Amino acid sequence: MTTTLATPATSTGTTDVPLWRPALTLFVALSLVTGLAYPLVVTGVAQTVFPRQANGSLVVHDGKTVGSALIGQRFGDPGHFWSRPSATGPMPNNAANSAGSNLAPTAPALVDAVKARVEALRAADPDNSAPVPVDLVTTSASGLDPHISRAAADYQVARVARVRGLPVAQVQALVAQHTEGRWLGFVGEPRVNVLQLNLALEASQ
Repeated sequence: MTTTLATPATSTGTTDVPLWRPALTLFVALSLVTGLAYPLVVTGVAQTVFPRQANGSLVVHDGKTVGSALIGQRFGDPGHFWSRPSATGPMPNNAANSAGSNLAPTAPALVDAVKARVEALRAADPDNSAPVPVDLVTTSASGLDPHISRAAADYQVARVARVRGLPVAQVQALVAQHTEGRWLGFVGEPRVNVLQLNLALEASQ
């Protein structure tokens, strides 16, 4: 006895839905949400709640933008507080090329660079025999650090006061006024924004 399997009937009146239609619909929907709606919402909230930070924490002096509170600047004359060295290229504190030196602690190039920076600090203030704070002679990982430690600022007070003809106590008071405390009271170390300190120094005369 043989068994014959019936062949299922096929419908000739239906067609498959093209896969490109839902794919295109999903692509357009996600593009509108992630590429338009989300950026507009985030930008709107940032401009409303944190407008200064959203625009780069720019520092304005006498109606002119002189820098950002988040990016260091190089000050070379002895009448200003000096910033932390920067290893960015082709110029120091290049915000378009954030980088560190990536030199090992025992690298001859790093040793020579530190010696040269110590000599420059000593030459600018020969009477200062205090130990040189490490952040004045070494670069940060980003090369853009706008702050120096309180010790680094205090180290430079006598030089700045002498060059500008100001009382040491007055310069010390400016440093104290521009010392930022630890975040939340316990994270990090007290620090001084060099650009803002130098602007206050200029305004004091």
